[in-house]
Amino acid sequence: MRDRIMVLLLALALIPSLAAAQTRAAKTTLDIYVVDVEGGNAVLYVAPSGESVLIDTGNGGTRDAGRILAAAKDAGLTQIDHLIITHFHGDHFGGLPELAAHIPIKEFIDHGANTQVTPATDAFFKDTYGPLTSKATHTAVKPGDKIAVAGLDWRIVAAAGEALKSPLPGAGKPNPYCAETKPHDPDTTEDAQSVGSFITFGKFRTVHMGDLGWNKEMDLMCPTNRLGTVDLLLVGHHGLPSSNSPAMVHALAPRVMIMNNGTRKGGQPDAMKVLYSSPGLEDLWQVHFSLLSGQEYTAPGMFIANWFDEPQANMPVAPLPAPTPGPGVPPPPVHDGAAYWIKVSAQSNGNFTVTNTRNGFSKTYEAGARK
Repeated sequence: MRDRIMVLLLALALIPSLAAAQTRAAKTTLDIYVVDVEGGNAVLYVAPSGESVLIDTGNGGTRDAGRILAAAKDAGLTQIDHLIITHFHGDHFGGLPELAAHIPIKEFIDHGANTQVTPATDAFFKDTYGPLTSKATHTAVKPGDKIAVAGLDWRIVAAAGEALKSPLPGAGKPNPYCAETKPHDPDTTEDAQSVGSFITFGKFRTVHMGDLGWNKEMDLMCPTNRLGTVDLLLVGHHGLPSSNSPAMVHALAPRVMIMNNGTRKGGQPDAMKVLYSSPGLEDLWQVHFSLLSGQEYTAPGMFIANWFDEPQANMPVAPLPAPTPGPGVPPPPVHDGAAYWIKVSAQSNGNFTVTNTRNGFSKTYEAGARK
């Protein structure tokens, strides 16, 4: 009798772990967390296998790292398998010291040597990046490389100022939007070095280009479109008009876009006009309401995940001009309190659902229903 009781107690003790294992085994979606890091950048990808890729770590301090850790916890992660630092600007690498102190990172991926030396980047390499990468796998990628993620086809299409030379399968047609896309002044910053990723999960396709600039987009997309089309576009460079060319955005023809912008970073009218006029666009989702968009150019409120700590009584209708950088610039509206991510759950058949975790609004986009 006693032996039977012991067996029963053991079986009961195993039920939670067995249930958790069954839940993990039953996961069939690619989950994408677009994390609010106040106009920095951080997107967490979790494959059905449970393997994870984090692109960028947001700004320095505890706030942005804490928001990424919350997304990782929601996804059930105990480690980050691959971290891509798209380029070496503080709004993309700043959260790494705090993040790495709380969760193991197995592989660090970047474009190679930093091209824009500053005291801040020197300190980052000396005090943070060097010590971390010396204890893990460290990979410098180039266009055409693949990142091995179980269940996903993850291809690098831009890195270190270079673009993919050969088209992806099914791509390579002439790009009609190149004619209307005129080059900008050359970009000599780290933005132009950004690591760009094209991710395929079954029939679902999405792209993340970091802060790749206008001219580098043209290098990739002109005269032929080497990427083809996508279902979901993670809008480049926080939604700034120095990126997001028609040659890139319109040729990709995404059904859905998500813009990881800030309260006063990204969303200027020139960029929004390109986004909204993209062929086949069904919805634009925003991580933040942007003062630079105003109500005139912003998405409807149900598609916006975050506001300000102290919302204004009346949101401006007209977009505000971006302040000229330099000393004395007033700070943007503060949002250090509760933050909400936008989550995408994609199925291998091409269906995907986007959810605004602030208000619970979600919308499913069925494969084959492209307008």
